[in-house]
Amino acid sequence: MIWIIGAGAIAREYAKVLNALGKEYICIGRSIESAKAFEEVTGVFPFIGGLDAFLSSCPEIPEAAIVATNLGSLSGNTISLLKYGVKRIFCEKPGFLYPQELQEVADVCSKVHEAEVFYAYNRRFFSSTLAAEKIIEEDGGLRSFNFEFTEWGHVIAQYSKPKSELNNWFYANSTHVVDLAFFLGGMPIEMSCFAKDEADWHKPIIFAGAGCTNKNVLFSYQANWDAPGRWAVELLTSKHRIYLKPMEQLQLQDKGSVKVYPVEIDNHLDKEYKPGFYLETKAFLEGDYSRLCSIREQSQHVHELFNRFIEGK
Repeated sequence: MIWIIGAGAIAREYAKVLNALGKEYICIGRSIESAKAFEEVTGVFPFIGGLDAFLSSCPEIPEAAIVATNLGSLSGNTISLLKYGVKRIFCEKPGFLYPQELQEVADVCSKVHEAEVFYAYNRRFFSSTLAAEKIIEEDGGLRSFNFEFTEWGHVIAQYSKPKSELNNWFYANSTHVVDLAFFLGGMPIEMSCFAKDEADWHKPIIFAGAGCTNKNVLFSYQANWDAPGRWAVELLTSKHRIYLKPMEQLQLQDKGSVKVYPVEIDNHLDKEYKPGFYLETKAFLEGDYSRLCSIREQSQHVHELFNRFIEGK
């Protein structure tokens, strides 16, 4: 039995995958409105009242749990599950609202025998990512890469989201790009970071930096949330420049040419389900953690990447 914590749009996407995999599950939601929407899509009516109320009924510990609640509840729900004895947890990224909450989860996780927590960076499982990795391998490896995580600040400023969530937008959203870039290129051993300017809802809003990874690959990055732009990762080999721009698609530029052309990829799973969700959920449930972001890796990312991007140093 699998528990899905949350009954919103993302929880429904996980339920679609679990249905396809033939997995039994219980959904634990909070409101009748989200429960009805969940049932309409999945055919399963959730428990209503929230996780703590559900746990008070002393249910049998599940095989695994998927935490797909709002940002402010991710760490608290993960901690509640760990304290109850759930040992395999897959949590929506980034797993926290405030970065310090991750350490609280890690502290509890370390006290539960054989407990494992992973975070759902689904772009690691995009069809475009898998195809890019194959090209990189065929070309003899990555030589350099660059990436952009520009957010549309003029749009985000109008969102009806809690101020705390907007203040942490980089962690909540932009880390999708940062995570993928360093998943493909390796972790930095040297890095210089710069950041400046601010908006009413986030500080900073302009980012730049460069460095070298433990795979001896040079990289650079930039983002300007007060200017036009989009998410992108560009990967350079001795034969090709690989464009993930948009990240769901794969485009190539050959050495000696300026032409950029699309590459046909097998992306039927990314069309049938929310991109990356089928393969990442299947990997988690089957215990194949090789591509998943563990709590140890996420803690390293927070301290060595994410915080430095924000601090600009």
